[in-house]
Amino acid sequence: MAASEGGPKRRLQPEEEGAEEPVLSLVDVLEEDEELENEACAVLGGSDAEKCSYPEGYVKRQALYACNTCTPKGEEPAGICLACSYKCHEGHELFELYTKRNFRCDCGNSKFKNMTCKFFPEKEKVNSVNKYNDNFFGLYCTCKRPYPDPEDETSDEMIQCVVCEDWFHGRHLGAVPPENVDFQEMVCQACVSTCPFLWAYAEQLAVPTVTKVTSLEMDGGKTKVEVTDECLKQESTAALPDIIPKENEIREQAKDKEKEQCNGPSTSTSAEHQAQVVVNGGGICLEKEGAHSTCKLQKLTTKQDVRKDTAIFWPSSWRSQLCTCQACREMYSELEVLFLLDECDTVLAYENKGKMQQESERRDPLMSALSSMDRIQQLELICEYNDLKTELKDYLKRFAEEGKVVTSEDIQQFFEELRSRKRRRLDGMQYYCS
Repeated sequence: MAASEGGPKRRLQPEEEGAEEPVLSLVDVLEEDEELENEACAVLGGSDAEKCSYPEGYVKRQALYACNTCTPKGEEPAGICLACSYKCHEGHELFELYTKRNFRCDCGNSKFKNMTCKFFPEKEKVNSVNKYNDNFFGLYCTCKRPYPDPEDETSDEMIQCVVCEDWFHGRHLGAVPPENVDFQEMVCQACVSTCPFLWAYAEQLAVPTVTKVTSLEMDGGKTKVEVTDECLKQESTAALPDIIPKENEIREQAKDKEKEQCNGPSTSTSAEHQAQVVVNGGGICLEKEGAHSTCKLQKLTTKQDVRKDTAIFWPSSWRSQLCTCQACREMYSELEVLFLLDECDTVLAYENKGKMQQESERRDPLMSALSSMDRIQQLELICEYNDLKTELKDYLKRFAEEGKVVTSEDIQQFFEELRSRKRRRLDGMQYYCS
């Protein structure tokens, strides 16, 4: 599973078998090592590998697995926490589900016919709030295929939807995903259809993509036309310059809204705050009478509908731009997407939590050794350590600059030369007796 720090979370299809193994330079090895460490943080995050998460209830976000040995397809879907995947399901066939929100560990409950959880044998029969999909049976995307797919010869990335949390092939999202790392989250086609209000924000916030090639009837023939989201944005903004606010205006509105919330509730009459259902271009949203000045969604909604049957790709800060007025909150709750207002719900926040925990738990081996020595021994060890660190860094730097591969023989040669220099220094020292 590949995950670049601060970027969208993706899973890549494996490379073709039989391909020639590339020769890696030291720089490549270091970058790969850092990437693997970031991947581990992305998957494990703040999850505990030694304690079952069941007592914590419905955890805001955690790493989950499904056991194909205990709950195969045809049985009820179930998810297990990281610790249970190690202790209770060791040697079983597991599906890695990456992370899920608001989930309570199912291990050992009524869905598991012949086993109990080794951490907590007495668990409720079911966790009614948990949500499941085909991922729990090892199937992903609209094509309902496994990952990795032995029958799929197309190299394609898989991207997780932030709403339904299913994984999708890039080619099955209705638009070509951005090739750069400017987008942080994605909402799939089905979820966008369920939450049409997102298109109002997409006009200003979404990362531009290239829509799939479509066909137009011209002179009895078909002409293929490629349209980008950027073009649609320019057309819409040019046609309605006074209706769609600029992004900086949205930010100012957000600041004004925060000030109003800090100053206390509004003194408007109850009639002014009566909720209405408003139909806008086929989409439905809630509107408060007399609240046009504070509802950002109402200001963004236009008569011109530029919706497409595609997924939407979002930058890292897009959630903070969503309207938080009472009417919109009621709409989010009705659509079961109130979590979009929670910045801690993001996978990036989950990763950062895991990194902070790992950094706090990681102890420098040098400091551990120093704690058992006296003052003189500590100074000697520090000097030796710094000399070794400097010389090794300078030695490896030459390989990195020249793009050469570091072999085991090179490392052996380094330490042999280091020992030889140390012997010469000791042989040249003069000792005096008093």
